[in-house]
Amino acid sequence: MLERRRQALLTALEDVDPQVRAAAAAALETLEPQLHLAHLLDGLAAADRGHRIHCLFALEKVRAPGVLEALLKLLEDPDADVRAATVQVLGARAEARALPELVKRLRDGEPSVRMYAAEALGAYRDARLVPYLAAVLKDEDSGVVEGATRSLGRIGAGDAEKYLLALLRDQRAAVRAAAAQALASLEIQRC
Repeated sequence: MLERRRQALLTALEDVDPQVRAAAAAALETLEPQLHLAHLLDGLAAADRGHRIHCLFALEKVRAPGVLEALLKLLEDPDADVRAATVQVLGARAEARALPELVKRLRDGEPSVRMYAAEALGAYRDARLVPYLAAVLKDEDSGVVEGATRSLGRIGAGDAEKYLLALLRDQRAAVRAAAAQALASLEIQRC
């Protein structure tokens, strides 16, 4: 069935109308990973870290049975780079079932995983995440704090204001700058 779609889209690449050709190219870009789904899922268990990470990113936009479960399983991978890439992919997908697992990654032992988890939570734009992000604003790693700060801005909840105002006094210039930018994104609460 997918191969039949692929063949039809390949034919549409030759259409006289440029909009049809562009639409066919975009559709093929989305369809290609699905055609290789079994190979990509198998690749998540490969011994080579680079191959696992490549397969992870290839699955970012694939919505098919078993994909989310495979990605969630990789959050337990012993390799921090694989966990960090997995968090990035899950954040881009912003699926509700992944949210509790991403919140857990705010406590990962690896700063890059915590940073990507903090950034990923902003994609959910859910004010209930403010306390979780506020808790990591005390992290020693600037990247983690900056990621949480950007997410607080993306979420835009007025509840984040007190945390962002406090960050304007942080010793790290990059944190102060992120806080200033995030403050501009917060909702305005009427008195």
